Amino acid sequence: MDDIIFEFEDALLLLDRIKIKDILIKEFEKDENFIRTLERIIVPSMENIGSKWESGEIALSQIYMSGKICEEIVDEMIPKTEAKRIDDPNLALVVFQDHHILGKMMVYTFLRASGYDVIDYGCQNDIDVIIEKLKKDNIKILMISVLMLNSALHIEKLTSKIKEEKLDIKVVVGGAPFRFDTELFNEINADAMATNASQVIDIIKDLKETL
Repeated sequence: MDDIIFEFEDALLLLDRIKIKDILIKEFEKDENFIRTLERIIVPSMENIGSKWESGEIALSQIYMSGKICEEIVDEMIPKTEAKRIDDPNLALVVFQDHHILGKMMVYTFLRASGYDVIDYGCQNDIDVIIEKLKKDNIKILMISVLMLNSALHIEKLTSKIKEEKLDIKVVVGGAPFRFDTELFNEINADAMATNASQVIDIIKDLKETL
């Protein structure tokens, strides 16, 4: 399995879309569970790429392109799902006051592969802009990804603004600061914390019962 992960990682860094898709198709044929295939291949590969960026071995642009290619190919390959259920909450993803997009991309990929529609707000620094988007799109669950502790601490200003505006929105946070301090999400008044991309799906199911 390690050989497949390294092969997939190399293909991502080389932007070899044909090889990337070929590896996923072959692994999917072995397992026939799309989510499990993503967890076995994409997650460790992207985590390795993220570690290489943190150690200065690769550029941020390589993380971005790797993530975008994964998104595009997964969108092509995801099994056809039934139409959006009427009780599905409106979901949005954002990188807040940060520019590390790896976590957001992985969550987006898993949600799409699981049949959820999700709006990607990209990287946002302005709380008022985010609030307006949340209102416009009638978002019920907002997922926020950060890498730096300072960005994580600023989320409290956003959760306070959501409360001030009386918006019925649940906030899910994720990223390195929350893995290092598992109580941090409570301090910034978030509703839940995810330690990995696949965990978000279960969190959404739980939060949906409270909306």
